[in-house]
Amino acid sequence: MNNFIKKHSNHFNINTFIKNAFIEDVGKGDFTSLSTIPKNKTGKMKLLVKENGIIAGVEAAYLILKVADKNIKLTKFINDGAFVKKGDIVFIAEGNLQKLLVAERLLLNIMQRMSGIATKTNFLQSLCKGTNAKVIDTRKTTPGFRFFEKWAVIIGGGANHRYGLYDMILIKDNHIDFAGGITQAIDAANNYIKKNKLKIPIEVETRSINDVKKVLAHGKVNRIMLDNYSTTDTKKAVALIKQKFEVESSGGINETTIASYAKCGVDFISIGALTHQIKSLDLSFKAIG
Repeated sequence: MNNFIKKHSNHFNINTFIKNAFIEDVGKGDFTSLSTIPKNKTGKMKLLVKENGIIAGVEAAYLILKVADKNIKLTKFINDGAFVKKGDIVFIAEGNLQKLLVAERLLLNIMQRMSGIATKTNFLQSLCKGTNAKVIDTRKTTPGFRFFEKWAVIIGGGANHRYGLYDMILIKDNHIDFAGGITQAIDAANNYIKKNKLKIPIEVETRSINDVKKVLAHGKVNRIMLDNYSTTDTKKAVALIKQKFEVESSGGINETTIASYAKCGVDFISIGALTHQIKSLDLSFKAIG
């Protein structure tokens, strides 16, 4: 089993997702294929790349095809995470044509979006070359599709932030304001972890250098987020923290500014646009005559 699938198997069942997606799409039957293709006719289809980028979702495609028909055979030429160019053939699937055509759209919907995310992640990570900064995603994901989007970030060479609300405490501005202050929120989080015997990290969002100083004086966190800081203030904050805690930059960082933030010495740069403002990679699943 793929490591990413295994890691998240307790809260996401990929086979159940695929089966439900087929129910949504197929309904009472793919009447077009049923009416035009003989029931037992077999053949081959290829996954064709129509745009340069990073391919992602090959393993997902394999599972989709196997759910569609366990007898479908897949011959893979290119693995997840590889750079592909227009005209490349990623794999060839062979089997019952009605089943291959049923799988076509789901396969492409997932692979195109995953490949788009992986390509964007790879590009942004390349802009951080020469630094220790790691590009990470956020929870700005498509409901029900988070698993594939975060998987694609990993394939593209980035890393995942928390997967959901349950695997990290991230104290943000609203929590701080409602708790009565940044130190009160940190103490409450630590007390909660101790009381409930949890083993999860704590990150706190800061909005100013003064906030950073408060956190440094108080401690009891694992990571400090610098939210919407200028690069000038980011450098000041990193100099103050001096590797006492992990440092994350966040807030509107894009391809034109990411290199300058990476050079400030932060450990992580979180970018919501990795998953919620993405262009899918152009792929097609075509018949082989």
